[in-house]
Amino acid sequence: MWWRWLRLKQMGVLGINNRNLSFIQRYNTRTHYPLVDDKVKTKKLAQAHDVKVPTLYTVIHSEHDNKVFSKLIQNRAQFVIKPAQGAGGEGILVVTHYINNRYRLSNGKLLTEDEIKYHISTTLSGAYSLGGYPDKVMVEYLVQFDDVFEKVAYQGVPDVRVIVIKGFPVMAMVRLPTQASNGKANLHQGAIGAGVDLKTGQTLHGVWHNEIVTHHPDTLHEIEGVTIPYWKECLLIASRCYDMTKLGYLGVDLVLDKAHGPMMLELNARPGLNIQIANQVGLQRRFDMIKPVLDKEMDAKARIEYVLSRL
Repeated sequence: MWWRWLRLKQMGVLGINNRNLSFIQRYNTRTHYPLVDDKVKTKKLAQAHDVKVPTLYTVIHSEHDNKVFSKLIQNRAQFVIKPAQGAGGEGILVVTHYINNRYRLSNGKLLTEDEIKYHISTTLSGAYSLGGYPDKVMVEYLVQFDDVFEKVAYQGVPDVRVIVIKGFPVMAMVRLPTQASNGKANLHQGAIGAGVDLKTGQTLHGVWHNEIVTHHPDTLHEIEGVTIPYWKECLLIASRCYDMTKLGYLGVDLVLDKAHGPMMLELNARPGLNIQIANQVGLQRRFDMIKPVLDKEMDAKARIEYVLSRL
């Protein structure tokens, strides 16, 4: 078995222990974690730094707020409900329509207002929060995803994950919802992760349940060869998120909206490692590429130019 370990090391594949010790512990100051673990704080921080984010309609802090839910959302028929301190896509409801006194979710399920309020109450109690602590509930704008993903996404909104090390974008993938993931762009729930060429913004092959795939299992369309629009702007937003949070090892999740272009959805101080499978390259190798200039004073554009010039 040792030869497998040696082969992975030669490929520059980053393992979870090395990630935790050499990247998360080394470059992420724990006092900064609340800036990304609490999505309300993340959104306010982004707005203060002129980083585009989906509009926040309201924050539900208590059962008192929950009682007047319909008033708080101002009779909107489209919105997203999410835990402020949730993880892994748990507890998120994507509401696409209001019809016959029911809220229709992206997966087609219909919920009454009382059922929505019950879900919010459960979320407030900490059912989906990190550590099970009492939480807040965010209600925000439902992204109208760009048509470029129409043939390779099932129902939900795809997102782009960019791994950033001290402001240098070193790897990216697009996460494509499937029927198995219930329309959510979450790999653990069954979404597809497709690698992205950092230079061109074009998708590579996909990884689904840790297996390489070439076609979307629901739409049957080829995953490779989709060019992500506004790619340089995506990289710029991702790089600026380091300046915003001072977290040196960061996963930046972006969405592409038809009307508003790229927007930062959320940040992750402990991004997973499946992105290496999707790109068929190791994060350690990309880290070694930027290591000579890691501590130099460079703005976001200069960091991006450095990375792209060496790929």
